[in-house]
Amino acid sequence: MTKSELIAHLAAENPHLRQPDIELIVATVFEEITAALTRGDRVELRGFGAFSAKKRDPRTGRNPRTGAAVPVEGKAVPYFKPGKELRERVNDGSAPAAPRPARAAASS
Repeated sequence: MTKSELIAHLAAENPHLRQPDIELIVATVFEEITAALTRGDRVELRGFGAFSAKKRDPRTGRNPRTGAAVPVEGKAVPYFKPGKELRERVNDGSAPAAPRPARAAASS
């Protein structure tokens, strides 16, 4: 699912909200998660998972073409650890807990 697909899905599920408002909400959530990770904070969404930044130490890498040693600087990389509920849903293939609207039965 892409960001635009997420926005379209939320707009379809919430017809009382305007699409620009939904776009602002999604962008704000992503920006806040990014800002927290930039500050070195951890973001935990209960039932979904936790975002954090892990530090990678400097190391010596290799140029794949020449085999020469290349210094690689240390850096922080984003990391996501899924929560128990998300992991169970993915492994069990369970439907979401929220009720979904019933679809009309196809006629045979």
